[in-house]
Amino acid sequence: MSIKYAILGLLKSKDMHGYRIKKLIERDFGFMWTVNYGQIYTDLKRMLDDEWVTMSIVAKSNSPDRKLYSITKMGQQEFLSWLAAEPERRLFIRDPFLLRFTFFNSGDKQRALEMIDAQIELYELQHTLRKKFTAKRQQRDLYVRLATELGIRFNEMILDWLRNARDEIKEHGSSHMVNANEIGGD
Repeated sequence: MSIKYAILGLLKSKDMHGYRIKKLIERDFGFMWTVNYGQIYTDLKRMLDDEWVTMSIVAKSNSPDRKLYSITKMGQQEFLSWLAAEPERRLFIRDPFLLRFTFFNSGDKQRALEMIDAQIELYELQHTLRKKFTAKRQQRDLYVRLATELGIRFNEMILDWLRNARDEIKEHGSSHMVNANEIGGD
């Protein structure tokens, strides 16, 4: 999925600047998608070129001017076409930590536990923030509420898994060293 469709979907509800778009994507979709400002502004530039959005400058007296983006009719049509198309059939979790985790047996056990603890802290913070905004989201449409519930449940599942993994690693440590032939062996 390209983040441009999330941007178009957000712009359907109201005009926004890039910073606000990033914050909403992190808040509402952070459990399934990560994004940085470079991606947002690159996609906004492409969408401007494709005439899916327009941009206006909003002058601010005490801060730099802001670029306010609006969806066009062409952008709305593109968004609705994407919405009606068959979804991608892949199931994946994009998490660089999980890739690193699979190789922790090759490294320092204490450092692995520190990184797991850091992930637990991160997911606990995300869980707290998602729960905090749940009441607000309950007032939004059915689909946003249901996606929010998925995010909370996903967050709880990952937290449970991280805590169990940490406990098992503390208990068993590196008792099973990986043989190079086990990795990718046929």
